[in-house]
Amino acid sequence: MDIKLRDLQLSDKEYFFSWINDEDVIRYSLSIFQKMKSRDEISHWFDNLLVDESSFNKAIIDGSNDKLIGYAGIAQISKTNLSGEYFIFIGDRTYHGKGVGTWVTKEITKLGFKELRLNRIMLTASEKNIGAVKAYTKANYKIEGIMRQALYRDGKFHDKIIMGILREEWVNL
Repeated sequence: MDIKLRDLQLSDKEYFFSWINDEDVIRYSLSIFQKMKSRDEISHWFDNLLVDESSFNKAIIDGSNDKLIGYAGIAQISKTNLSGEYFIFIGDRTYHGKGVGTWVTKEITKLGFKELRLNRIMLTASEKNIGAVKAYTKANYKIEGIMRQALYRDGKFHDKIIMGILREEWVNL
């Protein structure tokens, strides 16, 4: 599979309207996605995403047809602590379970350490999102802890797994 990363563009917004309204796609994703339903809410969120200076955002593209399939990056970047929080959202379901998440996680992590000069990148994932946890583990993220009952989905509380990777761990791969 030919996956590429590029900067997010205003024209990418259109894809998010259907993705964010797909319950299966957003089930374990950002909590804000659980609340946004209208085109105006999604549009406002996306417009802010394009100008957010505390985030590093990249579009995920299928290079064989230049189709947008999601986005990923690092949020809450601390220039003081040289850290940030990794995220990925693959909105196009047909790309789930195909190794895209692992590849993108490795690439964004590399950019975080090389371009952003971070020392630590962390993430959180629902314990139920087994595919994501596998992808992060394959990208050499280590489990650092558990946030008990930190996620509420489908009428139940779920634990969130905290994972992280340090520059020194990444350099020594």
